Amino acid sequence: MNPLLFPIRPLAALTVGAEMALDAETLASTQAILDDVRSGGDRALRRRIAQYEHRTPHRVLFDRNALEAAFGRLSNAHQGLLRRTADRIDRFARGQRACLQTMEMAIPGGRAGHRIAPVRRAACYAPGGRFPLPSSVLMTAVTARAAGVETVWVVTPSADEIMLGAAFVAGADHLLWAGGAHAIGAVAYGTDSIPAVDVIVGPGNRWVTAAKHLVSGRVGIDMLAGPSELVVVADGSVSPDLIAADLLGQAEHDPDARPIVVTWEAAGVSALNEALDAQLRDLPTASIARAALQNGGVVVCADDAAVTAAVDALAPEHLELLGERAEKLAGTFAHYGGLFVGAGSAEVLGDYGAGPNHVLPTGGTARFSGGLSVFDFLRIRTWMRIDDPVDSQPLVHDAEALAGLEGLAAHGRSAQRRRIGNGGGGPDITE
Repeated sequence: MNPLLFPIRPLAALTVGAEMALDAETLASTQAILDDVRSGGDRALRRRIAQYEHRTPHRVLFDRNALEAAFGRLSNAHQGLLRRTADRIDRFARGQRACLQTMEMAIPGGRAGHRIAPVRRAACYAPGGRFPLPSSVLMTAVTARAAGVETVWVVTPSADEIMLGAAFVAGADHLLWAGGAHAIGAVAYGTDSIPAVDVIVGPGNRWVTAAKHLVSGRVGIDMLAGPSELVVVADGSVSPDLIAADLLGQAEHDPDARPIVVTWEAAGVSALNEALDAQLRDLPTASIARAALQNGGVVVCADDAAVTAAVDALAPEHLELLGERAEKLAGTFAHYGGLFVGAGSAEVLGDYGAGPNHVLPTGGTARFSGGLSVFDFLRIRTWMRIDDPVDSQPLVHDAEALAGLEGLAAHGRSAQRRRIGNGGGGPDITE
């Protein structure tokens, strides 16, 4: 008997080694590329494009006018598709932005609060290896614009007109036609023709991920993205054909993708495998999807609590809930990137612009991070103003006392200058 394509596997087999890891060789090679671009500027960037992207870099940059021209050459159908998708992403992102407001409150002797400001420049990376991915251009650049970023760059190894048109619709000011670590280095450090940005966002291959890791601190980054993940929670009421279609929708991303089913019932595993086999027969991306299925499997749980525990241990990028228990279970999970509740809420609809962002945490990082949002482009800047020296005395005395505990004498003296003397005078700031 042939082994099952998608077998039952223990949870431990699916959680061990799932975290995103960058090997030392990749990091060292990436650092060398970054150093070259940092010191060599445009010439180094073009040399690396020729080396790694196998093309003569006659043109590297597209300005707003060039993006608009590319958009104009698209069919009416494609123009409408890009505009509708961008609009849905924009409305959701602006809804998120509206949740975050300036704040002001009283403190002893004055007022304090925070103000919100977007970064000035952002670079939005969009992969474009086997196929152009205009959805990633829209997800990243539209969100940056909704946050109020002043200058938005799209960075991509694809100059397909649908990518250029998507950059125009998203509101990008410039597009850098380059991918990989050298492209990340160019926008992180700047070159003769490219200004250094403040934030770099968007998913990419391991070289992009390694480069983002190495430049973080000099620039802000959203996350370190790994292979795509989908966990489908389903009971026996769900069609095996539907589950198979959703699993393959993620599996075709990459041979390293991780499709997983969590269920209460082992009886449906054979039917699921039959559905997978049937759908793979005419799937153009079958070789990729078959490889990815080997990274996943079916986890069988005894009860609802075990299902919740299994999902939280996996902390998946995408969590899809199908079947009669979907609504009941939706609020029980602690760790996931994006949640899709009910048979109509296909994860692919989230991929393609229902509204929420599709750039989501992978490799278990949903335990401590969320998906890309306007918040990745915003800075929360606090302020305070003390204008009543009498009311501020509790702060002054406590600051002086804490400085004494920590052995920071100059801190204490600075606070002491604001102490009101026995005669009732104000802070000693006029000597």
